[in-house]
Amino acid sequence: MGIVTHIIAAEEDEIEAIGESLNPVDEWSGFELRDLDTAKIATLHCLLTGDLFDDALAHYEPVYVSEAEGAVVLRFADEALERLAELDEEPIEEIAAELAQTEEFEAGEWEEGVLAALLAELADLARLAESQGQALFAWIHPLRT
Repeated sequence: MGIVTHIIAAEEDEIEAIGESLNPVDEWSGFELRDLDTAKIATLHCLLTGDLFDDALAHYEPVYVSEAEGAVVLRFADEALERLAELDEEPIEEIAAELAQTEEFEAGEWEEGVLAALLAELADLARLAESQGQALFAWIHPLRT
């Protein structure tokens, strides 16, 4: 079973609303993609910050779990948000190449071009979140089959 992930910029006090939403990208600025899980988000955090994987993973404990819908909400660490907001074209390509070679992304056959586009979208959203005093959240939901 796969997952659908919405990455959104939102206020800290909107965590419960995000978790209970059926389609967060309809309500907040953000985008949707498939199969971006906690391990992949922690791996990205490692490449952005230099943290070890276990330390990065500790930042991505769920901040909300919807019992009714099965959705989990993660909050991007402030340091990751800051680094994402600072990304420009050259580092995006370098980080995409590094991500593509990690176990988590390699197993899912994520291509460098797809990862570069994802990083560019994340960077844009991080800049928007910073400019509005918001945080970045990942809403992760199992796909219904």
